[in-house]
Amino acid sequence: MSRQENHMKGPGARQKSPWQPVILIALVAFAVAGVQLSGAREYLQQDRLRALIGSYGTLAPVIYVLIYSLAPVLFLPALPLTLVGGIVFGPLWGVVYTIVGATTGASLAFLAARYAARDWVAARLTGAKWERLDSEVAQHGWKVVAFTRLIPAFPFNLLNYAFGLTKVRFAHYLLASFVCMLPATVAFIVFSSSLLDLLGGRVSPALLAGISLILVVVLVPVCYRRRKARQGGFAATE
Repeated sequence: MSRQENHMKGPGARQKSPWQPVILIALVAFAVAGVQLSGAREYLQQDRLRALIGSYGTLAPVIYVLIYSLAPVLFLPALPLTLVGGIVFGPLWGVVYTIVGATTGASLAFLAARYAARDWVAARLTGAKWERLDSEVAQHGWKVVAFTRLIPAFPFNLLNYAFGLTKVRFAHYLLASFVCMLPATVAFIVFSSSLLDLLGGRVSPALLAGISLILVVVLVPVCYRRRKARQGGFAATE
């Protein structure tokens, strides 16, 4: 890999290991077994957990949204926070709070790149890949925002900053990000809202629905990118 390619990837753009899904499944299996063997199942009841969180009143959702909003700005992974949102707030409010936090965080990074740290961001987003993104946005505007949210082709946290350097209007960026991040948010929140059931040894319909939605969210972009790669389209960019 060339020096330019390394520089282009920037922070938070590590290559995904093909063993990650296997490791994740193994960790979940060990967690389920550990909960069952330790007798901790009674302490992982969602009603108890949500009652505890509810005792903090409106402060709990505010803190969650605030933390989620800062995660993209600080290049922190969002998936652990998403899973927590589903477990703590359930499938409905978990989606609401998470999409609000995710959209706010993406917007803060966008605005920081456009108005506060433009030179710093521009120095880290060099190379043909990012130049092509800028060119595509100039031609297609918000459609590129929607496309890259649904079909990930760039490191997500860097992408938030990158769009701030393009000519896309902030209102278009905000709306496209909100709408197109929603499918993945729903999928992971529905899954995580029943995660404690799995740890307790129960497989609920919501858990199966969540797994099905995650498979759709993950596999559809993969299939689409492979097809576009054969055609030499925009999604083929790596």
